Amino acid sequence: MIKLNRILVPTDFSDNSRLALEYAAALGERFESELHLLHVLQDVLSSVAPEPGLVLASAGDYVRELRESAEGTMQKLVESKPLAGKKVIRRVREGQPFVEIIRYARDQSIDLIVMGTHGRTGLAHVLMGSVAERVVRKAGCPVLTVRPAGHQFVMP
Repeated sequence: MIKLNRILVPTDFSDNSRLALEYAAALGERFESELHLLHVLQDVLSSVAPEPGLVLASAGDYVRELRESAEGTMQKLVESKPLAGKKVIRRVREGQPFVEIIRYARDQSIDLIVMGTHGRTGLAHVLMGSVAERVVRKAGCPVLTVRPAGHQFVMP
């Protein structure tokens, strides 16, 4: 029998990742799993264009504000309907999202990753890439991707 002790839900706070969170919450309830909620701040310091006179402390303040905002948003998610009353481990990391998701899954012995996908195709997919696709290809555990136009999860 399959045992899902730990389920990871990476989130970018989009509607697609909230739908994935609903799936993960339902699976977590069914398998009595520990839920992990992860948000990755994407290479924050490298994406800040240095301006003349920009002090490093202000970049550090910017990162701290982003982190605090992400933690606050995750707290609201934990208090929302699909997760209310459940124990959820929340983490914010910095780096490339797919790398940090895979690293976290490995470090925490995650049994399943449940993540939303934006469902981009064609040129948009080629130009923007897909975090979900990279996670599917590189993760050491199964990955369930939830498309925005997919079927709604209904408990039997």
